[in-house]
Amino acid sequence: MATTFFEQQHAARRTSRGLIWLFVAAVVAIVIAVNVVLGTAYLYVLAPRGAWARYGLDALPHYFVTTNTAVVLLMIVGGSVQQVLAMREGGEAVARMVGARPVDPSSQDQLERRLLNVVEEMALASGIAAPRVYVLERQDTINAFAAGLHPGDAVVTVTHGALTRLTRDELQGVIAHEFSHILNGDMTLNIQLIGLLHGLLLLALFGRFLADMDRVRLSSESRDRANVLFAVGIAIVAIGYIGVFFGRLIKAGVSRQRECLADASSLQFTRNPDGIGGALRKIGGLGELAGGTIDHPQAESLSHLFMAPAGVQFAAGWMATHPPLEHRIQAIYGHPMDFLPAPELVVAIGSYRPTQTPELAPLPFTTGPVAATSAAQTRATAGSAVAATISPVTGLVGTAAGAAIQASIGRPHAASLPFVEQLLARVESLGLRPALSDTTGAQLLVLGLLMDKEQAIVARQEQQVADAFGPEASARVEAMRSAATQMPPGWRLPLVDLAFPTLRKLPVAARNRLLTLAHALIVADGRVTLPEFLLYTVLEARLGAGAEGVRAVRYASLRDLAAEATLILSLVAAVRSREAPAHAYEAGARLLEGAASAPLGRDALALDQVSAALRRLNALAPLAKPQLIKACVAVAFVDGSTNWKAASCLRTLCAALDCPLPPQVDAQAAAEAGT
Repeated sequence: MATTFFEQQHAARRTSRGLIWLFVAAVVAIVIAVNVVLGTAYLYVLAPRGAWARYGLDALPHYFVTTNTAVVLLMIVGGSVQQVLAMREGGEAVARMVGARPVDPSSQDQLERRLLNVVEEMALASGIAAPRVYVLERQDTINAFAAGLHPGDAVVTVTHGALTRLTRDELQGVIAHEFSHILNGDMTLNIQLIGLLHGLLLLALFGRFLADMDRVRLSSESRDRANVLFAVGIAIVAIGYIGVFFGRLIKAGVSRQRECLADASSLQFTRNPDGIGGALRKIGGLGELAGGTIDHPQAESLSHLFMAPAGVQFAAGWMATHPPLEHRIQAIYGHPMDFLPAPELVVAIGSYRPTQTPELAPLPFTTGPVAATSAAQTRATAGSAVAATISPVTGLVGTAAGAAIQASIGRPHAASLPFVEQLLARVESLGLRPALSDTTGAQLLVLGLLMDKEQAIVARQEQQVADAFGPEASARVEAMRSAATQMPPGWRLPLVDLAFPTLRKLPVAARNRLLTLAHALIVADGRVTLPEFLLYTVLEARLGAGAEGVRAVRYASLRDLAAEATLILSLVAAVRSREAPAHAYEAGARLLEGAASAPLGRDALALDQVSAALRRLNALAPLAKPQLIKACVAVAFVDGSTNWKAASCLRTLCAALDCPLPPQVDAQAAAEAGT
């Protein structure tokens, strides 16, 4: 079994390649079977009598096999490609397939508020942006799934029964289970399965269409031909279900292994067997074969995504999509446990209710103030990115060896919860929660974090915001700036992570406008500070043009990107130790083959160059990324300590590489609260 986040990602990609080959083998077998069935039907029924005896296979029409093969390939491969393309929208497309409803981040419903809070806590502890949340209404059973093309695209969907029948601890266990699928690369694999199995199913549906054709004809000859079509249709259905059978077999093998891993990950995070264990026991209490049933036509197609069987198991044992509940429960508790009743609960949740803030009217975006900054000015000012923040090193924390930190990535730990609780409490006390819940407020929050300290520059920046969002926006963005000054600087990126579910609701054009305006605010004072530098990099990674779709692997080794790795190491070293960056850089450079012997100068650490380097580094193979992160961790924690600036660099790097955060970085962020 793979042991680290990156090994799980690699295993998922390897399994994905294996599925392609199995799909090809299934298609070849189906093509042969179809040609045999149709050829036999033609020779013995439709061909002139005696033609088989006289001519053998030559009695078949010209291009008979070619035509059949082309039609079958068009149906199966075309159907799969069509479904895969439909899945390009990622997790939200999958949620819509089963009729799930998005949960409004500003929801005042107590059960939905509890769900949103649990998801936010888990996202912060994992070091990834909070996913969007969906609910399957009219589904009173207990089930859930996570879907998406990568962690930044993820959605988490739960049934209405999971909301109403599970305690908070049990719901937390379920969400932790789903986050394991997000972190371990299961989501992309599962979406690929949806596409492949859809193509194999189309042939069976076509055979059913032939079998259902009206067999009543005026002449006996027509009736005979209709009967042949019926027989051929039944045969094609049988052939099609051969593909479906093997598809289900593949799906079952992949799903069973991943569900066991997700159960273990949930227990590791919550340290409470009654979390995920209690949820599974309640599913059994509703009926082992029906406790997670989803009443929807697409439930079977998505059965491998769900936490529990979404319907009656196709077969027991090796054909089951999920391990038996008794086995999963025993693995969690270490001994057998009885199922639990699952009545609807009356849930009391804190007193928090979002205050009502008026949504700003959408106004045409004004690009004038932004366009005034030329590309040459941008390149000239971006070089000062690292030189901006000069506060002394604070919040030093102890750390384990780099290897231990690397192994902890993608394994959320309960030790992260103090930071999570501190951040969420500060969000509530500063009144920032409503801003996270509407699209305008979330954008103004991001822009408020980029406002300058000098009043003259702030006035120009507020005018740019007002030109984009209307005059009312000036006061709101100033309030955001004021609130941001009351938070430790290392908390800004986690705060923005909480806003991403809302920001992801923006259309592509609005995202691009936000990035353009953010860039304009950054360069308004003629320089780029480190907090601005890091925040913009995260925004671009999660909202920019490359944020959608599956990340293609273009580089197998860090040796292919030695210059980019040197640039990132130099950046971390420069912010970790302003006085002696060479010492910090050396701690990481010795771990990277091909890295330069000395760090780059500060004038080389420009925003454009770093952003381009991170985009290329994100195209690394999964098993090539951990060495880079390990080297950056060695730089950030040189001499056994770090500061918020280096920790924030690590957070930005992980966001750009689509990987979770080492939990030790959250420990550094928690330490800031007391400094």
